[in-house]
Amino acid sequence: MFVPTSVTAQLAATGQHEPRVLIVGAGVAGLTLAQSLRARGMHPVLVERAEQRQDSGYMLGLMPFVDPVLDDLGLERHYLEQSVAVRQYRLCASTGAVLRSFSVDTALGEFGHYRGIERGRLLELLTTGGAPVAFRTAPNAVERTGGTVRVCLTENETEFRADFDAVIAADGVHSTTRGLVLGAERVETHDTGWGGWVTWGEPDEWLDTYQEIWGPGCFVGLYPVPGRTGVFTGGPRTDTTRGPAAFAQLVRDRLRTVEPRFSRALTALADTPESHYWSLSDVRCADWTVGRFALLGDAAAGFLPTAGVGAAMAVESAGALARRLASADRSTVPRALLDYERAQRPRVESAQRNSRQLAALMLWRGRLSSRVRDFATALAGVDTALGPIRKLLAQRDHDRAVPVS
Repeated sequence: MFVPTSVTAQLAATGQHEPRVLIVGAGVAGLTLAQSLRARGMHPVLVERAEQRQDSGYMLGLMPFVDPVLDDLGLERHYLEQSVAVRQYRLCASTGAVLRSFSVDTALGEFGHYRGIERGRLLELLTTGGAPVAFRTAPNAVERTGGTVRVCLTENETEFRADFDAVIAADGVHSTTRGLVLGAERVETHDTGWGGWVTWGEPDEWLDTYQEIWGPGCFVGLYPVPGRTGVFTGGPRTDTTRGPAAFAQLVRDRLRTVEPRFSRALTALADTPESHYWSLSDVRCADWTVGRFALLGDAAAGFLPTAGVGAAMAVESAGALARRLASADRSTVPRALLDYERAQRPRVESAQRNSRQLAALMLWRGRLSSRVRDFATALAGVDTALGPIRKLLAQRDHDRAVPVS
């Protein structure tokens, strides 16, 4: 669990000779980095702008990119207990009828696990054994002063300054910490013009199957996690402005076939007006590191959900950064951060590019063009769709040189 701990108390635990590392953001990326460093005997300072809360968040599909990191943390058994296996993928055509089924085990099984889990459960998993964090705390100024970084922090409405050897921004796609150092001009935004709602449905017999409808001007995805099914329903933002209930009816009108599984999901959307709305856009930063400052997770590259790989890449990147920081001393931190960017940015941008390409294939509006897309998709194999992911998985782990003690 999270252990509320002031910045001062966290700094006091820092070893005399270890780099003083500030991690901003206690989401998946920041928490993974903090726990990976702690497992290696370091004492980073972890801060989170929000107050402590226990919401489950949304569903995550975690590809095998996370396996080495969770294994290093000794969490593999707990991870398997808190998640469900994803073994099949069923694609429905623009009419709503099943177009083709794919074996995810065949495509990815040789590389490790593909699991469905709630974001809240993943955070609980990562805090096994306790995770010190200062809530209601965020930097509001960053100043490079010789061999350190001086950070002005606001903690529970009280301002103070502290010096760090490394500052890692892991505070999400709209990172305010990133803006303090890089500015907005170094951030590229890719907007699909679509958006949709995340809702929850009851579990059914398809516990190991992801299923999606790529409809004309609509998309519905079903993603099981333990005890329930995550649902995403979306379309062009010009249509989703009608609201959840009206858009759910629009989806029914556009599909010739609505399986009971999808019908229940659309009913849940119509009956849950306060569902979380997700605008389908992403960001990419031209630089991940500046001196002793680095970006991590969504702050470096926020993903579209179309390939379901963003969270897994964030975990992988956190592990890669932890290995390098654990090998660095205070003087070599900038070199370690540069090496992290050199290794991870091409991998992350490749996965992000795959997500964008999938979005261009999935998010179509016209009925006739969608039928043409259905025909082409039916001819493609799962290896075609997951080829870039398989390549990244085959090329991972070459830098795993620093074991966890």
